[in-house]
Amino acid sequence: MENSRNTNQDSANRRSFLRTGTLGAGAVLGLGVLPKVAADEDGDSPALTRGDVAILTFLSALEQVEADLWIQYAELGGATKQGLSPIDFQLNGKAIQTGLSAGYVAALQVLDGDMPQYIADNTDDEISHHRFLNNYLMSKGAQPIDLSRFAVLPPSRVTGVPQNGRLTNLQRLTIDTTWWTRYRSANANPDFGGSFENAVPDLAKTPHPAIPVTDADAVLNADGTIPDRVQAIASTAGFHFGFIEQGGSSLYPVLAQKASSLEVLRVLLSIGGSEIMHFQTWQDKAGNAPNITVGDLTFPNLNNGADPNTGAAGAADEFQTNLIMPEPTLFLNAQLGLVSIIRPISTQQGGAVASVVSFTKDGLFLDPTTGKNTGIVDVLMELAEAADNAKRTT
Repeated sequence: MENSRNTNQDSANRRSFLRTGTLGAGAVLGLGVLPKVAADEDGDSPALTRGDVAILTFLSALEQVEADLWIQYAELGGATKQGLSPIDFQLNGKAIQTGLSAGYVAALQVLDGDMPQYIADNTDDEISHHRFLNNYLMSKGAQPIDLSRFAVLPPSRVTGVPQNGRLTNLQRLTIDTTWWTRYRSANANPDFGGSFENAVPDLAKTPHPAIPVTDADAVLNADGTIPDRVQAIASTAGFHFGFIEQGGSSLYPVLAQKASSLEVLRVLLSIGGSEIMHFQTWQDKAGNAPNITVGDLTFPNLNNGADPNTGAAGAADEFQTNLIMPEPTLFLNAQLGLVSIIRPISTQQGGAVASVVSFTKDGLFLDPTTGKNTGIVDVLMELAEAADNAKRTT
């Protein structure tokens, strides 16, 4: 159930956090960035409402962000062949070279031998989502969204990686892994005020790289074995994959509840389903991260029955790696009993603004050279507020 208390104040507090790193009052943003929609002249299908356009525009923008980060993962750790066929990624007519860091690929394959293929597939999917949503907007007389002007963040310097600016930073991430315990909890739901512990506490404490920044970051030992420092980078990526895709698993059903057009609803349910498939895959693979310690980062043994946050025994069901199916939990009304669901699905916990806040806390838009977020945050927040404020009409 959605907590609707003082929604305007919640939005202001989130905006303040994005600028200052602390929660407080913030300036209200306008809607000037939101494209206007024209009437459907052909009459083949109903014109979109302003709310539908806001939803689709925000989702297309966020899919562009996700495409950017997945391209970086694919460049370094993606498959070079799909069975007998080559991987032929393209973005804006330019080929994307994949699997450029052999040591990183090897470390990712510790999580699963097919990790490079899954990375390539997820990348392809996110590119297709952004492209389709823009094409759909244009087919309805609305403007597409393009955030390329914010592609100013430095890429990896691994040999072969194009040195053009990026929308996202994968070099210093502070990763929330509470999604792990959220889906294993039998009696807590964030929409009912539930709180959850991190599966890898150190990832949430201080920033760590999820990609090799230089060739030296992914050098294997002389005997071909994988150094712990290289494995730690790949395992960080593994948990980051789950973090990114669990957000989409909630976001699409949240915004689907606000869609007026049945066709827009169909679009959101169809794309949202693929995000859930992504999340399920990555949750399974992250659990294979080896128990290692590198500096201030420990990947705990999640199968020893101990809480990695406190060391207390008796926490098996909250952390066990093979419990990847959503545990039944509270939904709508506690009197209805427990049910296995995607969660959260409230605007406050899983909506557009919540997604932008989550990505910003993750460090995705942080310029490692300045320690500040890029201007993309303000634009995404404005689009997010418009999406969250959409109202379903009949």
